[in-house]
Amino acid sequence: MRTIRYLLCVVLMSAMVAAAETTTAKSAEKKDDVWIPLIKNNSLDGWTTHGKAKWRIENGVIIGESQGGQGHLYAAPEVSNLEVKGEFRVTAQGKEANSGLYFRANPPKDNPEGFPEGYEAQICNTAKAFTGWLWKPGTPTGEASKLLTKDGEWFSMKVRAVGDQISIWVNDVEVVTNFKDADFKTGHFVLQCHNDKMTIEAKNLCYRDLDKH
Repeated sequence: MRTIRYLLCVVLMSAMVAAAETTTAKSAEKKDDVWIPLIKNNSLDGWTTHGKAKWRIENGVIIGESQGGQGHLYAAPEVSNLEVKGEFRVTAQGKEANSGLYFRANPPKDNPEGFPEGYEAQICNTAKAFTGWLWKPGTPTGEASKLLTKDGEWFSMKVRAVGDQISIWVNDVEVVTNFKDADFKTGHFVLQCHNDKMTIEAKNLCYRDLDKH
């Protein structure tokens, strides 16, 4: 009888340990999988505009239009090591549609209305440095492997920046892999209207602060 009780205790303890390990693993997985939305309550509260482009939100979609000059829309969070993802569409309305998703970016101190100082994941379907290229201010820096987007069509993009390594995915294809650059350490996410007569749309924008998760 004692032997049976002992075996039952061993089985019960093993089951409890296994359950605890599973719960811990699921909790860690859930924590690591937390994506924080950048668009909340169908509002641009917390976003800041610079430049001449006009920005609004409709049904959870940020819409930026430029009828006379470029502009940028800054999100509130400041992050260093990060992942950010979303769905995007650019449409030309007389000229080329040129946009971008910035990260680790800040307004220039000498000209807040100018181009952000930080990294940009390019959004453009016609330029040589097309969608997915990594840019620094005015300079195509990390070449994307292929063009996977078209004007007027939605596509997904994700960026991961950890330390000096940056990777970019377009439509789930990794087009920039572990590009090394350490010029910009921390900053905001930013959407861009680069050209006159164009529209940029963005939805399902969210990020992970990898220093917290």
